[in-house]
Amino acid sequence: MSLSNEDLAPTPAEKRTWTMWHYAALWVGMSVCIPTYTMASGLIDQGMSWKEAIACVALGNVIVLAPMILNAHPGTRYGVPFPVLARASFGVLGANIPALLRALVACGWFGIQTWIGGQALYQLFAAAVPAIVEPLSSATFKAAVGIQPGELLGFAVFWAITLRFILRGTESIKFLESWAAPFLIVMGLVLLGWAYTRAGGFGPMLAQPSKLEGRFWKVFGPGLTAMVGFWATLSLNIPDFTRYAKSQRDQALGQAIGLPGTMVLFSFIGVAVTSATPIIFGETIWDPVKLLGRIGGALILIVAMFGLGVATLSTNLAANVVSPANDFSNLSPSRISYRMGGVITAVIGALIMPWKLIESSQGYIFVWLVGYSALLGPIGGIMIVDYFLVRKKRLDVDDLYRRGGIYEYSNGVNWKAIIAMAIAVAVNLPGFLAEAIPSLKDAVPPLLKTLYTYAWFVGVLVAGSIYYLLMVRSVREPSEPGAAPASPG
Repeated sequence: MSLSNEDLAPTPAEKRTWTMWHYAALWVGMSVCIPTYTMASGLIDQGMSWKEAIACVALGNVIVLAPMILNAHPGTRYGVPFPVLARASFGVLGANIPALLRALVACGWFGIQTWIGGQALYQLFAAAVPAIVEPLSSATFKAAVGIQPGELLGFAVFWAITLRFILRGTESIKFLESWAAPFLIVMGLVLLGWAYTRAGGFGPMLAQPSKLEGRFWKVFGPGLTAMVGFWATLSLNIPDFTRYAKSQRDQALGQAIGLPGTMVLFSFIGVAVTSATPIIFGETIWDPVKLLGRIGGALILIVAMFGLGVATLSTNLAANVVSPANDFSNLSPSRISYRMGGVITAVIGALIMPWKLIESSQGYIFVWLVGYSALLGPIGGIMIVDYFLVRKKRLDVDDLYRRGGIYEYSNGVNWKAIIAMAIAVAVNLPGFLAEAIPSLKDAVPPLLKTLYTYAWFVGVLVAGSIYYLLMVRSVREPSEPGAAPASPG
C-alpha cells in the first residue's frame, strides 16, 4: 500500500525557499477576509463594546500563535505536510482520522466563503438587473431551504467558478492573489470612512456601551475560544506551508509579524463599522455583504460586489483548498490526487448548506467556531505533546511513509492517541449539543456548558495530558533521523 505521492512527499532542500516576509505576506493575505470582519462584528452583535471586542480578538490571536509556531516546527525541520506529520502520533493509518476531521472543517469554511462570494454575485446581478429580484424570490422556497432561489443561484454559479479554478490548478489565479487582500483592505477603509461620515465621527461610533451587564464572561469566554478556534484549523495544517521555510526563524518571525497585528487591524474595521450601524440604520448589521446592499447606489454596489467576489475566490482557493486536498489525498495517495481532493472539498462544502452556519452571529460564534475548536483542540494538543515532549523533536521520516515501521503501532493505528482525543471531545460534547439544539439546553449541567465555553483550551489540555501519560514510557525511538533538517533545532 502506497503512503506517498508527489504532493505528500518531503519537500527537498532546494524547494525550501520561503523567507520571513513570505510568511508575513501569507498571513496578511489569509487574515484580511470577510470571515475576519464577520467574526469581529459578530462580537458587537452579541453585545460587546468595541474595546471588549478588540481585546478579545487580540488575546485570542496571541494565544493561537503559540500552537501555530509549535506545530510549524516539524514541518520546517523535516519538510512534511500535516497529514504525514500526524502519522507520528496517530499511526500511519490512524492519521486519517485527524486529517479527515481537519478536512471536514475546511469544507465548512470553503462553503462559507463560497456562500459569501455567491451573495456578492447575487447582489451584483440584482444591482445590474433589478427586475430579476422578484422572479428569483419565493417565501416557500426560503422556508424549506433557508435562502431565496436567487441566492442559491448565486451560490451555485460562484461554486462552479471556484470548481473550475480547482480543476485548472490554483496557479491560474496567482495574479488575483496579489491584489485580493489589498482590495479588501481598501473596501474596509472605504466602509470605515463611510461609517465615520454618516455616524458623525469616531466619538458616536465607538461610544456604543457594552450590553453585557451581568453576563460578560458568558460572552467573552466563548468569544475568546472562537477567536482561537478561528485559526485552530491552520494551527494544525501549518506544516503544509512551513515545509517550504528556509529556517525556523523565518517561519516563527514571519507568523508573529503577519498574524496578530493584521487580525486586530482588520477586525477593528469590522468592529467600528458595525458599531456605527445602529446609529445609521437603527439596527446592528454585522454582515458586510448585507451592509453594502443597504448602502445603495448601483455603481458603488457593482464595483464593490465584483471586487468582493474575486477577492473571496482567491482567499477561498488559498486558505480552504490546500489543506483538505492534501488530507483527502492522504486517504489513498495512489488514487486521490490534489485536484480530486479539491473536488471532494467543493462537493462537501456545498452539501452542508453553509448559509446555515453563518445565519446568525450566535450560531456562527457559539456553534460553528467554538464547536469545531472542540474537535481540533485535542488533535493539536496530541501532536504538540508527541513531537516536543514524547519524541523530543526526533522523527524517522522514512518510517512516516511505510508500513511496519515505528509508527505502525497496532495495524497502523495508535489507539492511545484515539482514546485521548475521544475523551477530550466527549468532555465538550454535551455543551455543544446544548448550544446546537436549544431544546437540550436545560438538560445539560451548568458545569459542562461552562467547559464548552472554553472548548479549545479544554481539548488541548485534556487530550495532551492523557496522551502523555499513555505514551511517555512506550515510545520507540528512531535509530537515525530519516531526513536531514532544513535548519538546526
